Amino acid sequence: MASTPEPEDGRELYALLHLSPDASDEEIRRAYRQFAQIYHPDKYQDPQMKEVATENFQRIRDAYEILSDENKRQIYDIYGMEGLNSGLELGPKLTKPEEIREQLERLRRRKEEEKFLVHARPNGSIIANFSVPQYLDGDGIMKGMGMSSEVELPVSKQNTVIVGGNLVVNGSAGTGAASTVLRHQLSSVSHIDFMATAGLRSVIGMQTFRQISPHSTATSGLAVSLRDGSINLSNAWTRQLSENAVGNIQLVLGDDSSISVGWQKKDEKSTATGEIKFGTNFFGASAHYIHRFSSKSHARIAGRVGSTALDFEIGGGRQVSEFSTVRMMYNIGIQGVSWRFELHRAGQKLIIPVLLSTDLNALFVTSAFAIPSTLYFLLQTYVVKPYYLKREKQKTLEKMEGLSTQLTEARKAAKKAQKLLEPVSNRKKNRQLENNGLVITKALYGNHKKIKESSELNEINDDVASQVFDVTIPLNFLVTEADQLKQLHEGIKKSGIMGFYDPCPGDPKLLLVEYTFHGRKYKVMVDDYEALLIPQDIHQF
Repeated sequence: MASTPEPEDGRELYALLHLSPDASDEEIRRAYRQFAQIYHPDKYQDPQMKEVATENFQRIRDAYEILSDENKRQIYDIYGMEGLNSGLELGPKLTKPEEIREQLERLRRRKEEEKFLVHARPNGSIIANFSVPQYLDGDGIMKGMGMSSEVELPVSKQNTVIVGGNLVVNGSAGTGAASTVLRHQLSSVSHIDFMATAGLRSVIGMQTFRQISPHSTATSGLAVSLRDGSINLSNAWTRQLSENAVGNIQLVLGDDSSISVGWQKKDEKSTATGEIKFGTNFFGASAHYIHRFSSKSHARIAGRVGSTALDFEIGGGRQVSEFSTVRMMYNIGIQGVSWRFELHRAGQKLIIPVLLSTDLNALFVTSAFAIPSTLYFLLQTYVVKPYYLKREKQKTLEKMEGLSTQLTEARKAAKKAQKLLEPVSNRKKNRQLENNGLVITKALYGNHKKIKESSELNEINDDVASQVFDVTIPLNFLVTEADQLKQLHEGIKKSGIMGFYDPCPGDPKLLLVEYTFHGRKYKVMVDDYEALLIPQDIHQF
């Protein structure tokens, strides 16, 4: 069985009722009654106090309803509030924790499968070819167009159907094809594909993939043409050469027999790829290099040479939104000079090649590269970069303001909760003073470093105050008639205690407590999830 995940809320409901995770039903009821007496709205006549009491009483009642229900408590203990809020339900006959955990795992797997089955992954591309020379000769500017689309449809955890098709038009001629692939997952390291294609080239075939070692994979395929019965066999091997480099070899036997050797190296800043390919009647080599200037912009250089191609390409791209990237490439080769514009959004691509000239005139070649490069540089420097800097700054400010607002509201809520605790807390404190008992004189909760600093200061400055919160009132409220502080239990985040809040989310926190007992002074500091029991002689100073 999978390991039990820790609740993400730090067992806040136990902290709210000041209970141990092992608390009995009677202890839960007793804690609820104690806090309900303090926070019941009917006790207050003042409208503001009644509103604060109503809000906190609701929190207390919700916590009690969960922890007093055996099934809900089991879900909360295993998955936290996420498990309760996700709609997980348990059958009434389950009583053992092991049975409940097993049922929860089954329900979670079922929900994951349902989510998996409705999640189709489409991708596709549209290519629109334009030709300026063709337009200048009196023909249309559109040279040709191509479309392709593919959708992955999971039908179960082991099986996926991939349906695709393409259509290509050049002038007055066109062709198209449709394909279907059934992929069956044999194991965690292997799968098999069954393929069928209908169109100009009708083919059926199969392909297997297997990870043969932690660093190597192998692929084998067989394809049979329904048109002339020809057979193609293919084999490919991929090997992890280093942490950032991968090498591969592919062998194809059939009408278009070939062998190719490839290599790729990728790290945080760059990607380099190269391939050499030899066939029965052709050869070729290609390479490209991508350099990432940042997470949103990159440059690309590529080249091809061989029996059917000779060209060089340079350009770059930029991410313009969370899911969209635009690119512009400049290409010079035996077919002429061209630009290529690309828009990538999620799994969709729009590609627009524009043939500018078939004449490799030096002035034209230079101008075709220099003009868009200069325009891009000017736009990047004076428009795009300032815009993105301004937007990022605005997002940062909004995020900081949002966090600041949340912390301010949480601090106000904690102070309001303390205000309701204060009368009882003061009565307990005065009784302890009369009996020379346990009195909390100072209690601070917050940033680890700031708490250490504040323990050496008589006054708290503004820098410390923003990351530290005074919790003297709620701790005096928790002092019992037996001259003890109710134990702060191990593994429970202290910010969940009524009258506390987290003043510095994400930072390590400490609780500093100074107290007197039988005329002596004591001091102790504990981590956020550390247990605390006072008084103890080791705290004396």
